[in-house]
Amino acid sequence: MLYGGRSSEREVSLVSGERVLDALKRPSSPTDRRGPLRAVGVEILADGRWKVGRRALRLGEALEALDGVDVFFSALHGGEGEDGSLQGVLRCAGRAFTGSSVAASAVAMDKVFAREIVAGRGIRIAPGRLVGRRELDLDRSRVLRELLEWKVPGWVVKPRSGGSSIGCSVVRSGEELSDALTAAFAWEEEALVEELIEGTEATGGVLVSPDEGALALPIVEIRPRPGRFFDYQEKYAAEGALELCPPEGLSPKVCERLGRLAFTAHGALSCGGYSRSDFIVPAQGGEPVFLELNTLPGMTPRSLLPRAASVAGIDYRTACLWIVAEALRRSGTTRSVAGDSRAKETGVFRACDGSPGASC
Repeated sequence: MLYGGRSSEREVSLVSGERVLDALKRPSSPTDRRGPLRAVGVEILADGRWKVGRRALRLGEALEALDGVDVFFSALHGGEGEDGSLQGVLRCAGRAFTGSSVAASAVAMDKVFAREIVAGRGIRIAPGRLVGRRELDLDRSRVLRELLEWKVPGWVVKPRSGGSSIGCSVVRSGEELSDALTAAFAWEEEALVEELIEGTEATGGVLVSPDEGALALPIVEIRPRPGRFFDYQEKYAAEGALELCPPEGLSPKVCERLGRLAFTAHGALSCGGYSRSDFIVPAQGGEPVFLELNTLPGMTPRSLLPRAASVAGIDYRTACLWIVAEALRRSGTTRSVAGDSRAKETGVFRACDGSPGASC
């Protein structure tokens, strides 16, 4: 179990990692015959060293010390833990790991590339453009003037990569727009500016089952507190946004569409194991708008993918075991931890909403 890391999402990763580790170590119920796994927590420290037991080791030393590990379960969020860097190291070392491949991780983390790829599959995206720190420094007035010419109700400004809405702002005036760009540049050299689409935020998870292949999980409707958007505080604070699953303000038809879009985005970006795609359902109606896709969604007590899985009848530990099984399958390892480990992505949309006749 890998958690911690050096990104701005380190604290979230620590919570995700501890919870997954606890789930893997013990059966979810007295009747669970699968029993606990031999799971070991490895914290990647803020200086990049790996804490294996009581020792803080450099990467090569850590991989050598962990030579007998069957699969690395990554609960890292953001930065080099999710952008393909760590996946590349493990891939080169011939080690199995959970989540998506090197390429899928890198492309999904880059919001600009991810937008273009899903748009090519017919998924709606908001109008937007990339703004670099250097471009803004050279001619701030021109950049702001061009953005103001959009004649939109507002803008969403976010770092090109990263997650948990860190460095993200929703603004409605030129003065706020300038400050929002400066705030985004505190995290990265480039920011994505998109037209603000008023509506309801929703998220759709995809989880690969050992028996059924990729399943679209129930949709979660997100309702931030009045005057707020789904920022870091709304995501993780106990008094944050309402997260409704099943949704109360979205029709079954819209939820089915969101599930299909999440499934399509998962396939378009060649994701593996699990993913979670975020959307805005426009208040004026019309096709949902894709925001981003997370290849290593949070697994904290407030995280959305495990909540949706639970509504579908998939308990937390089972979801973790499925993620491990898919990683072992992709690596060619034959050991089974969750029933039939020959999971495959069928390319056929399968809704997993807990309703009669659902594939799960």
